[in-house]
Amino acid sequence: MNESLATILETIADLRADRLAISQGDRRLTWAELDNRAARLAAYLAGHGIGPGSRVAIALYNGPEYIESVFAVLKLRGVPVNVNYRYRSTEMREILAGSGARAVVLDESLKERFDAVRDDLPRLRTFLVVGAVGTYEEALGDPAPRIGRSGDDLWVTYTGGTTGSPKAVVTRHSWVYKVCTVNGFTLLGQPVPDTLEDLRAATRKVSGDQLVYLPAPPLMHATGMYTTLGGLVASGRIVYLAGKSYDPAEVARTIERERVDTMSIVGDVFARPLADELDAHPYDISSLKRIVSVGLAWSKEIKTRLLAHGDILCREMVAATEGGPFAFSEMTREKPAELRLAPGARVVDENNRDVEPGSGQTGIMAAPADNFVHYEGDPDRTELTFRRFDGQRWAMPGDLATVRADGTVHLLGRGSGVINTGGEKVHAEEVEQVVARHPAVREAVVVGAPDMQWGQVVVAIVQLQPDATLDLAALAAHVSDFLAAYKKPRRLLIVPEIRRSPAGKVDMRWIRDEIVTS
Repeated sequence: MNESLATILETIADLRADRLAISQGDRRLTWAELDNRAARLAAYLAGHGIGPGSRVAIALYNGPEYIESVFAVLKLRGVPVNVNYRYRSTEMREILAGSGARAVVLDESLKERFDAVRDDLPRLRTFLVVGAVGTYEEALGDPAPRIGRSGDDLWVTYTGGTTGSPKAVVTRHSWVYKVCTVNGFTLLGQPVPDTLEDLRAATRKVSGDQLVYLPAPPLMHATGMYTTLGGLVASGRIVYLAGKSYDPAEVARTIERERVDTMSIVGDVFARPLADELDAHPYDISSLKRIVSVGLAWSKEIKTRLLAHGDILCREMVAATEGGPFAFSEMTREKPAELRLAPGARVVDENNRDVEPGSGQTGIMAAPADNFVHYEGDPDRTELTFRRFDGQRWAMPGDLATVRADGTVHLLGRGSGVINTGGEKVHAEEVEQVVARHPAVREAVVVGAPDMQWGQVVVAIVQLQPDATLDLAALAAHVSDFLAAYKKPRRLLIVPEIRRSPAGKVDMRWIRDEIVTS
């Protein structure tokens, strides 16, 4: 659909005005209230110079204010910029400067970090703080009028991706709508509306809530945002957890209280604690019909444990901020999990030819991409990731796979130095540079190691300076002084020497086969 996401949400709000759109704990927001509060915030932002193309950073935890802020910026044809609330001041400075943000909406707990970099950001003049002593509610005045917009309006998602610095993936609203509906209409087996009239007709058919959707991942990540939008566009009610960190007991209580029927997670890092909680305590989760996982491996073992508590569709998607879905699997009590290519997706070799099923050949997963999508300010990386062949543009962020003779897909992981820990992307080289600054370190290599809970953990392999000592706690504290806490090493391996090849490169085979797996 070639429409702005703001116009799409306004269309639904007009038809579902008195229905609940967002709930979080005791807080309830109808569609009319969501639209009105977003319009009032839009008026304030417009009065501070925000308009078409303006960037507005959003550094919030999950909750109504996050969606209101995104909606408000989109109403003005501005561009919301997602900021990872785990970032330290130096990382925040980088993303705010790089994005050109002119305003920021932030949680009060992050204010000190932002205050530390305000003087370095002359373009950033408008600060709205959400919280007990914040300025957010005071900013809500008279609503801004609706304006004409376009499906070509820009959407930006910052991701750790395949570079050490946060990288902006830029695309258009028309593409985001298509991606989001995978988590709504398509999930329900319904046709995706192609026009606003089709959307109005589909919305009028819904008397209650098509979905009661609990996005457990942070909205600052694509999975949380896209599942939220997918649920809203399909006339669903979005339910957010009240806590600022993932709590499986709160998840179970929320499913029970709100009668949640659909939730999104990030693989075993979310699913395993939930399975543990359900195994240990009685909850009524009979309403839960679907769990959607994106971003991290979700093991058959944990799916089986969850299925013991309910007749649930466990849907796992392989996707990335850059594109997808590339592949998906669905597991129920009666149906085993089989990972298969998503419609239109392929596994191709270095010559962009399809990998022959059953050949054992390793290829790169590719999915059809929007012709406009790109990394902002990085044409070389854009060319590598978004390739054109066979008359089509393809998103190929580097996920390696083979295709079995029966057409099922075997994932081999990302072919770059990216560590996916708990759904967060960590660039090994970035952490290496910080580890190497420690006075006890002579040389260091950082890699990811498999982990049952987090998918992968950051491992530092260190050669010390003569007579120096170092433990994991000291190294982790050092790294946390410079980088977000999720980037700190979870394991430290001290070796007599970092082995290198005759060409002088680090011997990664030695590290992976004999160090990390030992």
